[in-house]
Amino acid sequence: MSTETGRPADTGVRGPGRAAIPQRQLRTDRWWLPQLATAVGLLAFIGYSTWRAFDGVYYYAAPYVSPFYSPCLAANCVPVRGGADWALFGDWWRLSPALLVLIFPLGFRLTCYYYRKAYYRAFWSAPPACAVAEPHARYTGESRFPLILQNLHRYFFYVAIPFATILTYDVALGFRNARGEWGHAGLGSFVLLGNVALIWAYTLSCHSCRHIVGGRLKHFSRHPVRHRLWQFVGRLNVHHMLLAWLSLASVGLTDLYVYLVASGAFADPKLF
Repeated sequence: MSTETGRPADTGVRGPGRAAIPQRQLRTDRWWLPQLATAVGLLAFIGYSTWRAFDGVYYYAAPYVSPFYSPCLAANCVPVRGGADWALFGDWWRLSPALLVLIFPLGFRLTCYYYRKAYYRAFWSAPPACAVAEPHARYTGESRFPLILQNLHRYFFYVAIPFATILTYDVALGFRNARGEWGHAGLGSFVLLGNVALIWAYTLSCHSCRHIVGGRLKHFSRHPVRHRLWQFVGRLNVHHMLLAWLSLASVGLTDLYVYLVASGAFADPKLF
């Protein structure tokens, strides 16, 4: 039996045993606004980061290096004084070096539990919102390709830790002047510092981090250190959605700041 639209009448919210409500949903608020804002925010970042990833220029303004381009894994990078220049891919790589780096933080965020909910709702309407009927006739969850690859999130978390460590090292290098002398700072030093603080907060608030730290323990009393770590990560985890957005905005704005300084749009204000 099918409906007038040709969709099966016994699937999803129209299935047997479900309440027979003719309306698609009974919400009277603007439930679609958060999804619209999410789509606009994600598309804005995707557009900007795609441009900068393929741009391949203006990502180093001594002593600041863009988080999109660190570490450098190709030989065609602008040399960063004391930076993480590891030409693992040699001279044969001719494209932007950022393309070798961004795949790892992209994979971490793409498989993130919060981001999955955000872009599932914003782009696929799966579901559109709480208490709003799913428009799809079938639901397979994340049990098939390609969504089964979302299970790689924990392994992307393991990779995210060394990347955050490298960005922390870049922050330390940022407290120098253009000649490499220590004990100096400009506005960019604190831009990089704020960015890496948000990246660490987002990374450590990850659900996988919380599970790894203490999720499998049966007796917290036998593991007091891990229990304290689990409590700390749990407090961060409450703000995981906020940290996801703040860190996403900060990494884009940090790259933009370095781009503007490197391109000569303005000079980095020196503080000391």
